Amino acid sequence: MTQLLLDIQPEQAPTLDNFVAGANGELVARLGALAHPGNFDILYVWGPMGSGKSHLLAAAALRAEARQPAHRPVIRLAGSDATESLSVPTGGLLVVDDVEALSGEAQVALFRIFNAARLIGLSLLLSGNEPPLRLALREDLRTRIGQSLAFEIRPLSDDEKSAALRRHALQRGMRMDEGLVRYLLSRGRRDLPSLMAVLDSLDRASLEQQRPATLPLLREVMQLPLDASRDEARTV
Repeated sequence: MTQLLLDIQPEQAPTLDNFVAGANGELVARLGALAHPGNFDILYVWGPMGSGKSHLLAAAALRAEARQPAHRPVIRLAGSDATESLSVPTGGLLVVDDVEALSGEAQVALFRIFNAARLIGLSLLLSGNEPPLRLALREDLRTRIGQSLAFEIRPLSDDEKSAALRRHALQRGMRMDEGLVRYLLSRGRRDLPSLMAVLDSLDRASLEQQRPATLPLLREVMQLPLDASRDEARTV
């Protein structure tokens, strides 16, 4: 008999501390420095879906907004939502996710903001799915992004993924056999968000069905579709 359970564990807010950094320590440190009001900096972060771009941008924005005693004004939006009337606060932080989705008018507006950023103490944090010079943007904007400090999000090693999965299981109160981790890494999707989504599903199935988290149950869980909404987190 299946026992229905309420999922009472809240989704973790994205922070720089709960991002599994791996070889991305310098990037995380630079993002943390964006919280200081009035600093001028331009960072471009790129990587494929599941690498954690949106997590990092949200975490940097939240840290700037929460900084005490003086927070930094933040404008954060998806590239597809930006318009030609894009405006920014003096001394603030502009965060734009997926710049490749900017409309032609929004590209013009962002280029103008680039030109004014140093004068008004504005920092820009941008993300995309390609290296700067391969972005499908107007040439002047692509060149300006290419002149900024660019970071490719480095993928985690299998050892780092394994350690992250074990920590995540521990936080959920799961007993995670090493054999389950090896099977998941060898048969599951390679990005950490998908792996953690399977782990969460395994834990939920174990509780609902009152069965231990074994390899047969994991195989059953892996036949189910993953929650696509978790593709852009990389937390532990």
